[in-house]
Amino acid sequence: MRIRFLLSLAACAALAACATAPKPLQGMFTKVSPHDVAAGAQAVTQVRWGGSIVETKPGPDSTCLQLIARPLSANARPSSNEPDATGGRFIACHADFYDPVVFAPGREVTVVGTLEGTTTTTIGEYDYKLPKVNASVIYLWPEAKEARVVYPYPYYGPSPYWGYRGSWW
Repeated sequence: MRIRFLLSLAACAALAACATAPKPLQGMFTKVSPHDVAAGAQAVTQVRWGGSIVETKPGPDSTCLQLIARPLSANARPSSNEPDATGGRFIACHADFYDPVVFAPGREVTVVGTLEGTTTTTIGEYDYKLPKVNASVIYLWPEAKEARVVYPYPYYGPSPYWGYRGSWW
């Protein structure tokens, strides 16, 4: 009985470890979106936001990333399950140089930092108010590759007969 309990406890711990955020992204953060901050709800100073890169602009003393915010999953990675779900846009600036080729449009990033107010930018002909984050961590996620399953023979794939593969079987 005791062994079963210890094994189930170990399995739960192993599964919980799979859903944790990387060490630089861990912590307690208030749930507020960039859209809420742009609308005026700026009671929070420390945020953890993530999304897809729109543009990377290196400057003389910092690099700023413009991102489309996405909801974060349990491990703090921007969720790709709902590609149209967005919390608005935001700008994250960090004192280091980030190469625009590596931090290319479409890449997923999670940012931890403090809010520095808002800045206005033009998207098309629309003036857009963006929250600005002074980032202490910019975490670039590895690109997710989609696995493609190729069956070597046609009778190994899904079948309308569900298991019937011919008379000789």
